Amino acid sequence: MSRTLIELLQEGLPAEAVLTDPDVTSAYAHDMASFCEAGMPAAVVLPRTVEQVQHVMRTATELRVPVVPQGARTGLSGAANASEGCIVLSLIKMDRILEISPVDRIAVVEPGVVNAALSRAVGEHGLYYPPDPSSWETCTIGGNIGTASGGLCCVKYGVTAEYVLGLDVVLADGRLMSTGRRTAKGVAGYDLRRLFVGSEGSLGIVVRAVLALKPQPPQQLVLAAEFGSAEAACDAICAIMEGGHVPSLLELMDRTTVKAVNDLAGMGLPETTEALLLAAFDTPDPTADLAAVGALCEAAGATQVVPAEDAAESELLLHARRLSLTALEAVKGTTMIDDVCVPRSKLADMLDGVRRIGEKYGLTIGVCAHAGDGNTHPTVCFDAADPDEGRRARESFDEIMALGLELGGTITGEHGVGVLKKEWLAREIGPVGVEMQRAVKAAFDPHSLLNPGKLF
Repeated sequence: MSRTLIELLQEGLPAEAVLTDPDVTSAYAHDMASFCEAGMPAAVVLPRTVEQVQHVMRTATELRVPVVPQGARTGLSGAANASEGCIVLSLIKMDRILEISPVDRIAVVEPGVVNAALSRAVGEHGLYYPPDPSSWETCTIGGNIGTASGGLCCVKYGVTAEYVLGLDVVLADGRLMSTGRRTAKGVAGYDLRRLFVGSEGSLGIVVRAVLALKPQPPQQLVLAAEFGSAEAACDAICAIMEGGHVPSLLELMDRTTVKAVNDLAGMGLPETTEALLLAAFDTPDPTADLAAVGALCEAAGATQVVPAEDAAESELLLHARRLSLTALEAVKGTTMIDDVCVPRSKLADMLDGVRRIGEKYGLTIGVCAHAGDGNTHPTVCFDAADPDEGRRARESFDEIMALGLELGGTITGEHGVGVLKKEWLAREIGPVGVEMQRAVKAAFDPHSLLNPGKLF
């Protein structure tokens, strides 16, 4: 008699590492995205070692069972959603920081390490890991790598992909491959390391990462500027970037978002403003930099410019920005969060277009943005219990993505494609692009077992 999937898994795993109770496994079925289908996994596996991950993949290959890798499930595209009858491979138990080297300025970590935990650990050595998604207190490094996450500080420091030096990856058939390096330089062969970043677990399972670090910068100071229109705020953003300034953060919150944050947390933000711009500098003399940027904001039409007096006031402003998506969800109970990225010069057109789309569909759409990157987060608020409102939410979401492409942008700046944006990826990269991406997928995963049904 042939052995079952569960029996084979249990042969190479501790009993507590294999979960099969449907009441438990159902909690692993999906991430935080709306409108994304999900199936019920046959089992959830929580490995602690590389060898255990290899055993899972060998078993999956032998039985041709799909495997969906997961981190903290904070994703917003359905990339971590289970497929029916799959093995969910949750890597949250592989959470060790293996090495921090101040000389080499690297950290070596397992995929389940939480972003904020890594940031605090390297900070004790005077070092800094810049990528900081809004969910940084809960999201994992493996998930950040899988979706090529960004964050608030990317305008100066860049996204996750720029900090991944090397990877150990378990392939679909269970083999272990090392790619990349731990040296400051290295150009040997094809850059397979970069290929895995943003692949959403569709090419292999990341089990170890070598991450680049930077020296800890000075404490940043934040400036808040109020504007009577989104267009004026975007003019200020363009002036700041054209003027050669390098803020550590340049974030935008529209009036809807500001009101939602106030309603949720009583932050006391100015609800009379149409757009609130937050700019920060972590330079040796941030006060001078903020003064220069403040002058540009005033020249662009800011109605008020208020620099923070100290780190505590700065952190309060940043906390308000980090609450944006949670606050918008509280408006109607459900949100669809877009992350269309456009050229900075088109940011005003993007915001105006989103406003018109909201009016067309009779929906509340709040916008917060990593404005220095042109990475917008139009967030559609709707009542999931109202079918018509749900339909309008989905249609408005699609129109926002179409608008982004029309403006020369991309459908995702940092959240990934997953299930939610599969059709739109094909529109963005075209049929030849899809064909080549499928060829890459087939080379690494010939039986299409790794996160099937995602990306394309």
